[in-house]
Amino acid sequence: MNTTTAGAAAGATRTRKRFAILAMLFVVTTINYADRATLSIAGPALSKELGIDAVTMGYVFSAFGWSYVIAQLPGGWLLDRFGSKAVYAASILLWSIFTLLQGGISFLTASAGTAVVALFALRFLVGAAEAPSFPANGRIVAAWFPAAERGTASAIFNSAQYFATVLFAPLMGWITHGYGWPAVFVVMGLLGIAVSAIWLKTVFTPKTHPSVSQAELDHIAAGGALVNMDNANTQSRSFGEPPKLHYIKQLLGNRMLMGVYVGQYCITTLTYFFLTWFPVYLVKERGMSILNAGFVAALPAICGFAGGVLGGLISDGLLRRGWSLTVARKTPIVIGMLLSTSMIVCNYVDSAAVVVAIMSLAFFGKGLGALGWAVVSDTSPKEISGLSGALFNTFGNTAGITTPIVIGYLIKGTGSFSAALVFVAANALIAVGCYLFVVGEIKRFELRKTGA
Repeated sequence: MNTTTAGAAAGATRTRKRFAILAMLFVVTTINYADRATLSIAGPALSKELGIDAVTMGYVFSAFGWSYVIAQLPGGWLLDRFGSKAVYAASILLWSIFTLLQGGISFLTASAGTAVVALFALRFLVGAAEAPSFPANGRIVAAWFPAAERGTASAIFNSAQYFATVLFAPLMGWITHGYGWPAVFVVMGLLGIAVSAIWLKTVFTPKTHPSVSQAELDHIAAGGALVNMDNANTQSRSFGEPPKLHYIKQLLGNRMLMGVYVGQYCITTLTYFFLTWFPVYLVKERGMSILNAGFVAALPAICGFAGGVLGGLISDGLLRRGWSLTVARKTPIVIGMLLSTSMIVCNYVDSAAVVVAIMSLAFFGKGLGALGWAVVSDTSPKEISGLSGALFNTFGNTAGITTPIVIGYLIKGTGSFSAALVFVAANALIAVGCYLFVVGEIKRFELRKTGA
């Protein structure tokens, strides 16, 4: 009898449903970032057709960032109130519809001003719809993964941003070259709509998954996974109310969290350079065709993807070997950001091949250091993890507003990308300073549930 029970238990431990959930997070995040990057690939052809200069293009690029930031805290509250599955499904559907509609801008090209306003508005709506996505990723990882696996899990879903470029930059470049820039938005919008339906069929909370074993539930719960996060009967009613100012004040008043938040702003500056201006840099500064730029942009992205996965593996490996959570999370972040500063060297070389090699190293470093969401999963108060992740993402994605605009002015003012690369690299150095001198010990922040 004992042998049978032990055998059944051993068999149960072989279920790995959390990795299927992670696979869906990876797929959805890939689509998420591909939709963000549609304009960067279509941008050179679109801006030429509409007669848009660098500064105007910078503002259009920033439209996503404005709404993405504004909608972060409401999105985080929605996640805490209604759960990750439903809110995320609605998010995917809406941002895909707004992406699809951008293809219709081609009918407005007779009036450049109207076309620019419509494009800005639709990018704004895409940003608002995508706002809950990364806080939801963080919540789902916190619910499904024990602490010793959380760094790798967070790195994997975060590395989807690089895989999006690897897979979709060449595809979108080919579509733009062969069928025109509107086709990019149509294809990506339809793909996202299909993915939203798949999401509803495949993603569940740990407690509601139809085929998860009790042994897997016990394993992840024992390791610190918040398996009851989205269970209505276990959530405190106070956290279903609209976000209270004193919760946000507590988060902002913590030195560790503020260091993480500011560091994320700096790290995300690198992300938005690669998402918005990098393909334009290849076309206008390095003389590549749109088709070639789409394929070449995939090479640094492959390195970013490798760095992203490696950063999570290194972090969790250090943790399993007995190093503190602080050392395990900070080490890849600091090394990665230092590697990212290598992009400045591009200002001093003429060879396109060398430029791509340097950018690949910088992108590898950016991937290696992109462990912010693992840190959020480690530090967020369990009662308001959605709100905490949203605040973190608010700081980070403010860079989605500032980076495209600042780079646009730098390009117009200097006539080249040299100052822009210095600006991006300087942000990487500031991120290093935040993690070395401000963050201190990384640990879960305990929320005070009373007070004004």
